[in-house]
Amino acid sequence: MRAIVISKNGAPEVLEWREVPDLRPGRGEVLIDVAASAVNRADVLQRLGFYNPPPGDSEYPGLECSGVVAEVGADVEHFQVGDRVCALLGGGGYAEQVTVPWQQVMPVPDNVSLTEAAALPEVACTVWSNVFMTARLRRSDTLLVHGGASGVGTMAIQLAKAFGSRVIATAGTAEKLARLRELGADEVINYREEDFAEKAEADVILDIMGAKYLSRNIKALRTGGRLVIIGLQGGISAELDLRMLLNKRAAVHGTTLRSRPTDEKGVIVRGVVDNVWPLVSAGAVRPVIYAEVPLAEAARAHEMLDSGEHVGKILLVR
Repeated sequence: MRAIVISKNGAPEVLEWREVPDLRPGRGEVLIDVAASAVNRADVLQRLGFYNPPPGDSEYPGLECSGVVAEVGADVEHFQVGDRVCALLGGGGYAEQVTVPWQQVMPVPDNVSLTEAAALPEVACTVWSNVFMTARLRRSDTLLVHGGASGVGTMAIQLAKAFGSRVIATAGTAEKLARLRELGADEVINYREEDFAEKAEADVILDIMGAKYLSRNIKALRTGGRLVIIGLQGGISAELDLRMLLNKRAAVHGTTLRSRPTDEKGVIVRGVVDNVWPLVSAGAVRPVIYAEVPLAEAARAHEMLDSGEHVGKILLVR
């Protein structure tokens, strides 16, 4: 088969389309003929040498895919050859085939094409696990989403609105802010021109920036608020005013998804299928797709992501 291989760490051109050894599913695994994958910030970090895959996962980039089940290993439940599926991966999505534990595989939701489904696993699982499972967003809560134009951001806005919460989202251009309003954001903030901590009060904050936003995020939290940090684009180290945290009876959670064991991912995946897929099938939540790029041209897709101009997901299609 063929796959995108990171020949060395560096710029997008290090991503090379090569012939690689064929795959066979192991015990409890499903082999998927990949129809599409998607580009995530983690793929860029892996390309740069800062985010290697967990032990045992594929060295090829790609944290999600859609496709058709080609083969199943022993002890696989619920899936059979020919099923249209999408999957949450530890790696390997930038390839013609991928193997994945069956617990991380999901049926393609109704009213979504096989290609579109590749835009869903990583963002749906990230938002469900962090905003709903960890931060316990309630209907009466306000959610503040940083990086609202990202794949995760566009999913968080739609999903929170579908559950009846109020949503504030940040972005850096007027065009992106307008798009976030179209997706359902009740209030938008241009982080280049305004200080979100002076304008926003939130019960839950979904943050991709880390250190740079830590003190202002705590300031923006309401009493009993929950800050969930899922990215470190603004640095890894910052001072925390514990007095403010205590006075607000607030909580700070730091989470990752890729490195979790299969059983934990399986719990998240089942939660997504039970709670998110019905909303997708009904049209209340949709994949937001910025562009579709041939899988062999993954370097061009990474250049798009690096430019920061996208809203939603960039897909890699076969």
